[in-house]
Amino acid sequence: MTNSYFKSIFALSIAALLTGCGSTKTAGGSGLILTPVENIDSTPLKISDLTTSEKNNWGHLDLVTDTIPGMSVDKAYSEIIKNRKGTKTIVAVLDSGIDLSHEDLDDVLWTNTKEKAGNGIDDDGNGYIDDIHGYNFLGESYNEQLEYVRMLRLNIGDATTLAKAKTKLDTKYNEALQGKEQYESIYQAVKNADADVKKFLNKDVYTKKDLASINATDETMQRNVAILNQMFGINESIPGVLEDLTNGLKYYTEQLNYNLNKDFNGREPVGDNAYDYTDVDYGNGNPNNRVDDESHGTHVAGIIAAERNNGMGVNGVANNVAIMSIRAVPNGDEYDKDIAKGIRYAVDNGARIINGSFGKSFSPNADWVYDAIKYAADNNVLFVHAAGNDGADLDNPVNANFPNDQINNGTEIADNVITVGALNPKYGSELVASYSNYGKINVDIFAPGTDIYSTYPNNEYEYSPGTSMAAPGVAGVAALVMSQYPSLTASQVKKIILQSGLPIKTKVVLGKNTGKSGSLDEISTSGKIANAYNALVLASKVATGQVNL
Repeated sequence: MTNSYFKSIFALSIAALLTGCGSTKTAGGSGLILTPVENIDSTPLKISDLTTSEKNNWGHLDLVTDTIPGMSVDKAYSEIIKNRKGTKTIVAVLDSGIDLSHEDLDDVLWTNTKEKAGNGIDDDGNGYIDDIHGYNFLGESYNEQLEYVRMLRLNIGDATTLAKAKTKLDTKYNEALQGKEQYESIYQAVKNADADVKKFLNKDVYTKKDLASINATDETMQRNVAILNQMFGINESIPGVLEDLTNGLKYYTEQLNYNLNKDFNGREPVGDNAYDYTDVDYGNGNPNNRVDDESHGTHVAGIIAAERNNGMGVNGVANNVAIMSIRAVPNGDEYDKDIAKGIRYAVDNGARIINGSFGKSFSPNADWVYDAIKYAADNNVLFVHAAGNDGADLDNPVNANFPNDQINNGTEIADNVITVGALNPKYGSELVASYSNYGKINVDIFAPGTDIYSTYPNNEYEYSPGTSMAAPGVAGVAALVMSQYPSLTASQVKKIILQSGLPIKTKVVLGKNTGKSGSLDEISTSGKIANAYNALVLASKVATGQVNL
């Protein structure tokens, strides 16, 4: 998703919390090793909280062994890959900029050896100057409007589309205004309560136990204790709560100032006409992140390919990957032109996989992107896309999320797209994240997405939630498969990932407060959760001709 979508998960989750406080067998004759459905659905629920180690690595764990619905990545390495490196696989991260100097990413970057850095010349003649580690289609811009706001500003679209855009803008602007006011109010209440309790306890730092020791005799202190007790239910420390609230306030402020501000023009620093596909002289060869808050691409890249077993931070899913950084997703909605050109750039420069953790509800030049996806398919490149974070059924046309690979819910434009929904680390009815979009036709598979620990700018590491985090997990699995079995086509790898996932029959809750539930085969094409171990087993059978897809 765009950074604004990504941040919204945090903001909505905190707001909801604040307002709501009141043994394996061989299957069939294929030789594919997986856990049978009945064994998966009888897996005991994990009652205890995740340890720090489990929390930092839950997406790599195994459902049967650990009772945590990861992708069996650790098992794949220990039992199948072992010391096998495979073939270097280029994965393009079509996203915000990446911190190219990050300690856990600097040795896994794609390098264009035909280009000479900083000479201002297109040495390799690919149409892009000084593109050493990828390309930057955003120039020096970062903050952006949402697409429907841009369409209203520029009067793009027919009367019906513009009317829908205006209705959505009015609704979202009022929601953001109310959200900002709510966060300001809660922040001030917590800050005041914190100051009073610190003074009462004569401590700069206090615990929940300290708070419980207070015998509040007056109404103000009783209210302070009640507020802070509620906050301790959200974060283990009050400074942490204040930081979370500050981030939420910042999110709504950015929405009002940039994303939903009809008078803002974030494209101005770039200098092109973003709605003219023939206007190609823009951008530059430096896809590094521009500000510390531009963290989305760095986080996504780490999930796929953070250097494994180097004693730092995290391990990426894939062990023999070169990350191509394509900066095309701003803090707001991406432009169709940038996405289309970014996909083509990745294909033309050797990427086998493109990760697209972005999406939007309006796409005035969707055909440009569809044509680029078809181009990727024609050139044997897999496109892995995040399903989106609205907790909505994408099979309902009202809930469109672009780009996708379906036209009118039934005509697939190409067989190289995997759309990924997000999982929580808790097996059972809450397995699918409440924010994750779903759809029998439009979502292919689910993967770990909530609170994924990965790289952040300036050699830092953070937890982030979203389908934006689920997609790169699957892209990493695809990279593992392609690295070990490079002869497989993009279409074959897609089918391998979908067919080899773990099928889950248990009903899961859908969306937030919807009262809806469904099994995975009712809300996704495969009915499964991605599994690296099984994918490698099936890939070996397909690559050697033992199994035909």
